[in-house]
Amino acid sequence: MHPETPVSAVLVAWGNAWLAGHVGLDEAADRIEQVAGPVVVDGVPLRSSLADMRLKGLGELRLALPAPGDPLGLSGPPPFNAAAIDAGEAAIAVLPQGNLGLVPFPDVRGSSYSGVGFAVHQAGPARADLPSVREAERELAAVMRAATEALDGVGGPGGAWPSRLPDGELAPGYPARAHRLQALAARLAAALRLAGRRGLTAGELAARDVALRELDRAVRRAQVACHHGILEER
Repeated sequence: MHPETPVSAVLVAWGNAWLAGHVGLDEAADRIEQVAGPVVVDGVPLRSSLADMRLKGLGELRLALPAPGDPLGLSGPPPFNAAAIDAGEAAIAVLPQGNLGLVPFPDVRGSSYSGVGFAVHQAGPARADLPSVREAERELAAVMRAATEALDGVGGPGGAWPSRLPDGELAPGYPARAHRLQALAARLAAALRLAGRRGLTAGELAARDVALRELDRAVRRAQVACHHGILEER
Protein backbone atom coordinates (compact mmCIF):
# COMPACT_ATOMS: atom_id res chain seq x y z
CA MET A 1 0.00 0.00 0.00
CA HIS A 2 2.84 2.43 0.88
CA PRO A 3 0.51 5.14 2.26
CA GLU A 4 1.64 8.49 3.69
CA THR A 5 0.94 7.11 7.17
CA PRO A 6 1.30 3.30 7.34
CA VAL A 7 -2.01 2.08 8.73
CA SER A 8 -0.24 -0.90 10.29
CA ALA A 9 1.81 1.53 12.39
CA VAL A 10 -1.33 3.30 13.61
CA LEU A 11 -2.94 -0.05 14.43
CA VAL A 12 0.13 -1.13 16.40
CA ALA A 13 0.49 2.15 18.30
CA TRP A 14 -3.14 2.50 19.38
CA GLY A 15 -3.67 -1.24 19.75
CA ASN A 16 -0.75 -1.49 22.17
CA ALA A 17 -1.93 1.58 24.07
CA TRP A 18 -5.32 -0.12 24.46
CA LEU A 19 -3.78 -3.43 25.54
CA ALA A 20 -1.69 -1.57 28.14
CA GLY A 21 -4.78 0.18 29.54
CA HIS A 22 -3.92 3.72 28.46
CA VAL A 23 -6.96 4.12 26.18
CA GLY A 24 -10.26 2.33 25.70
CA LEU A 25 -11.15 0.14 22.75
CA ASP A 26 -13.48 2.74 21.24
CA GLU A 27 -10.85 5.48 21.38
CA ALA A 28 -8.21 3.23 19.85
CA ALA A 29 -10.50 2.10 17.04
CA ASP A 30 -11.65 5.68 16.38
CA ARG A 31 -8.07 6.92 16.02
CA ILE A 32 -7.16 4.08 13.69
CA GLU A 33 -10.20 4.71 11.51
CA GLN A 34 -9.51 8.45 11.41
CA VAL A 35 -6.42 7.53 9.39
CA ALA A 36 -7.69 4.52 7.45
CA GLY A 37 -11.43 4.96 7.14
CA PRO A 38 -13.56 1.91 8.02
CA VAL A 39 -11.35 -1.06 8.89
CA VAL A 40 -12.16 -4.76 8.70
CA VAL A 41 -9.91 -7.66 9.68
CA ASP A 42 -10.61 -10.75 7.62
CA GLY A 43 -14.04 -9.27 6.93
CA VAL A 44 -14.82 -8.54 10.61
CA PRO A 45 -15.18 -4.92 11.86
CA LEU A 46 -12.11 -3.63 13.67
CA ARG A 47 -13.62 -3.34 17.16
CA SER A 48 -15.05 -6.84 17.09
CA SER A 49 -11.83 -8.30 15.73
CA LEU A 50 -9.63 -6.65 18.38
CA ALA A 51 -12.01 -7.67 21.17
CA ASP A 52 -12.07 -11.26 19.90
CA MET A 53 -8.27 -11.44 19.69
CA ARG A 54 -7.99 -10.12 23.22
CA LEU A 55 -10.32 -12.83 24.47
CA LYS A 56 -7.96 -15.31 22.79
CA GLY A 57 -4.99 -13.90 24.70
CA LEU A 58 -3.69 -11.09 22.48
CA GLY A 59 -0.69 -9.75 24.38
CA GLU A 60 0.84 -7.20 22.02
CA LEU A 61 1.04 -5.97 18.46
CA ARG A 62 4.28 -5.77 16.52
CA LEU A 63 5.12 -3.68 13.47
CA ALA A 64 6.88 -4.78 10.28
CA LEU A 65 8.05 -2.24 7.70
CA PRO A 66 9.86 -4.44 5.17
CA ALA A 67 11.36 -3.59 1.81
CA PRO A 68 12.74 -5.85 -0.92
CA GLY A 69 15.94 -7.36 0.45
CA ASP A 70 15.21 -6.14 3.99
CA PRO A 71 12.38 -8.11 5.70
CA LEU A 72 12.35 -5.77 8.70
CA GLY A 73 10.13 -7.20 11.44
CA LEU A 74 9.24 -10.38 9.58
CA SER A 75 10.04 -13.96 10.59
CA GLY A 76 7.98 -15.97 8.10
CA PRO A 77 6.41 -18.03 6.84
CA PRO A 78 7.07 -17.15 3.19
CA PRO A 79 3.45 -16.38 2.18
CA PHE A 80 3.14 -13.79 4.95
CA ASN A 81 6.57 -12.31 4.21
CA ALA A 82 5.76 -11.97 0.51
CA ALA A 83 2.42 -10.27 1.18
CA ALA A 84 3.96 -7.89 3.73
CA ILE A 85 6.86 -6.95 1.46
CA ASP A 86 4.44 -6.27 -1.39
CA ALA A 87 2.37 -4.01 0.89
CA GLY A 88 5.44 -2.43 2.47
CA GLU A 89 3.99 -2.95 5.96
CA ALA A 90 2.20 -5.36 8.28
CA ALA A 91 1.13 -5.79 11.89
CA ILE A 92 1.72 -8.96 13.88
CA ALA A 93 -0.76 -10.00 16.58
CA VAL A 94 1.07 -11.98 19.27
CA LEU A 95 -1.24 -14.74 20.51
CA PRO A 96 -0.61 -17.81 22.71
CA GLN A 97 -1.84 -20.24 20.07
CA GLY A 98 0.26 -18.72 17.28
CA ASN A 99 0.89 -15.28 15.87
CA LEU A 100 -1.21 -13.73 13.14
CA GLY A 101 0.12 -11.47 10.41
CA LEU A 102 -2.20 -8.64 9.36
CA VAL A 103 -1.49 -7.18 5.92
CA PRO A 104 -3.49 -4.14 4.80
CA PHE A 105 -5.09 -3.63 1.41
CA PRO A 106 -7.43 -0.96 -0.01
CA ASP A 107 -11.06 -1.90 0.65
CA VAL A 108 -13.15 -0.07 -1.95
CA ARG A 109 -16.76 -1.02 -2.53
CA GLY A 110 -18.64 0.83 -5.20
CA SER A 111 -18.39 4.61 -5.31
CA SER A 112 -19.20 5.41 -1.68
CA TYR A 113 -17.19 3.02 0.52
CA SER A 114 -13.43 3.38 0.92
CA GLY A 115 -11.51 1.89 3.81
CA VAL A 116 -8.84 -0.64 4.66
CA GLY A 117 -9.05 -4.38 5.00
CA PHE A 118 -6.47 -6.55 6.72
CA ALA A 119 -5.80 -9.97 5.28
CA VAL A 120 -4.89 -12.50 7.99
CA HIS A 121 -1.91 -14.84 7.62
CA GLN A 122 -0.15 -17.25 9.91
CA ALA A 123 2.98 -15.53 11.23
CA GLY A 124 6.22 -16.65 12.80
CA PRO A 125 7.51 -15.65 16.24
CA ALA A 126 8.18 -12.02 17.08
CA ARG A 127 11.67 -10.99 16.02
CA ALA A 128 14.12 -10.69 18.91
CA ASP A 129 16.86 -8.92 16.93
CA LEU A 130 15.10 -5.59 16.35
CA PRO A 131 16.66 -2.43 17.79
CA SER A 132 15.52 -0.73 20.98
CA VAL A 133 14.44 2.91 20.82
CA ARG A 134 17.82 4.01 22.18
CA GLU A 135 19.73 1.86 19.67
CA ALA A 136 17.61 3.05 16.74
CA GLU A 137 18.07 6.67 17.81
CA ARG A 138 21.87 6.32 17.76
CA GLU A 139 21.78 4.50 14.41
CA LEU A 140 19.55 7.12 12.79
CA ALA A 141 21.75 9.97 14.03
CA ALA A 142 24.85 8.32 12.56
CA VAL A 143 23.19 7.59 9.21
CA MET A 144 21.78 11.14 9.02
CA ARG A 145 25.29 12.56 9.40
CA ALA A 146 26.65 10.25 6.70
CA ALA A 147 23.72 10.97 4.37
CA THR A 148 24.10 14.73 4.83
CA GLU A 149 27.78 14.53 3.91
CA ALA A 150 27.01 12.37 0.86
CA LEU A 151 24.21 14.61 -0.36
CA ASP A 152 25.99 17.91 0.23
CA GLY A 153 28.02 17.41 -2.93
CA VAL A 154 25.12 16.26 -5.08
CA GLY A 155 23.46 18.84 -7.27
CA GLY A 156 20.02 18.85 -8.84
CA PRO A 157 16.63 19.49 -7.28
CA GLY A 158 15.62 17.97 -3.99
CA GLY A 159 18.98 18.59 -2.33
CA ALA A 160 17.34 20.18 0.72
CA TRP A 161 14.57 18.65 2.79
CA PRO A 162 11.19 20.38 2.44
CA SER A 163 10.58 22.86 5.27
CA ARG A 164 7.16 21.49 6.29
CA LEU A 165 6.73 17.76 6.72
CA PRO A 166 4.22 15.77 8.78
CA ASP A 167 5.03 14.53 12.26
CA GLY A 168 4.32 10.92 13.12
CA GLU A 169 1.98 10.13 15.95
CA LEU A 170 2.23 7.48 18.61
CA ALA A 171 -0.42 6.87 21.26
CA PRO A 172 -0.71 7.59 25.00
CA GLY A 173 1.57 5.48 27.17
CA TYR A 174 4.60 5.54 24.88
CA PRO A 175 7.84 6.89 26.39
CA ALA A 176 8.90 10.44 25.52
CA ARG A 177 12.03 9.22 23.72
CA ALA A 178 9.87 7.11 21.40
CA HIS A 179 7.61 10.09 20.64
CA ARG A 180 10.61 12.28 19.78
CA LEU A 181 12.27 9.68 17.59
CA GLN A 182 9.02 8.83 15.80
CA ALA A 183 8.41 12.51 14.98
CA LEU A 184 11.87 12.74 13.42
CA ALA A 185 11.56 9.41 11.60
CA ALA A 186 8.17 10.36 10.16
CA ARG A 187 9.51 13.66 8.81
CA LEU A 188 12.51 11.93 7.28
CA ALA A 189 10.28 9.23 5.76
CA ALA A 190 8.17 11.93 4.10
CA ALA A 191 11.31 13.66 2.85
CA LEU A 192 12.61 10.41 1.37
CA ARG A 193 9.35 9.99 -0.56
CA LEU A 194 9.77 13.50 -1.98
CA ALA A 195 13.45 13.14 -2.92
CA GLY A 196 13.77 13.82 -6.65
CA ARG A 197 16.27 12.60 -9.22
CA ARG A 198 15.71 14.92 -12.16
CA GLY A 199 18.80 16.62 -13.52
CA LEU A 200 21.38 14.39 -11.79
CA THR A 201 24.31 12.75 -13.55
CA ALA A 202 24.85 8.99 -13.37
CA GLY A 203 27.57 9.48 -10.75
CA GLU A 204 25.37 11.78 -8.67
CA LEU A 205 22.50 9.31 -8.90
CA ALA A 206 24.70 6.50 -7.61
CA ALA A 207 25.99 8.57 -4.69
CA ARG A 208 22.53 9.75 -3.82
CA ASP A 209 20.96 6.29 -4.10
CA VAL A 210 23.42 4.77 -1.64
CA ALA A 211 22.88 7.54 0.89
CA LEU A 212 19.10 7.45 0.56
CA ARG A 213 18.92 3.65 0.79
CA GLU A 214 20.91 3.68 4.01
CA LEU A 215 18.78 6.50 5.40
CA ASP A 216 15.57 4.70 4.39
CA ARG A 217 16.67 1.56 6.25
CA ALA A 218 17.56 3.54 9.37
CA VAL A 219 14.24 5.43 9.25
CA ARG A 220 12.24 2.21 8.98
CA ARG A 221 14.21 0.65 11.85
CA ALA A 222 13.56 3.75 13.95
CA GLN A 223 9.83 3.63 13.22
CA VAL A 224 9.61 -0.04 14.16
CA ALA A 225 11.58 0.58 17.36
CA CYS A 226 9.32 3.50 18.32
CA HIS A 227 6.17 1.47 17.89
CA HIS A 228 7.61 -1.23 20.14
CA GLY A 229 8.77 1.33 22.71
CA ILE A 230 5.74 0.79 24.94
CA LEU A 231 6.68 -2.89 25.15
CA GLU A 232 10.19 -2.10 26.43
CA GLU A 233 8.77 -0.73 29.67
CA ARG A 234 7.05 -3.96 30.63
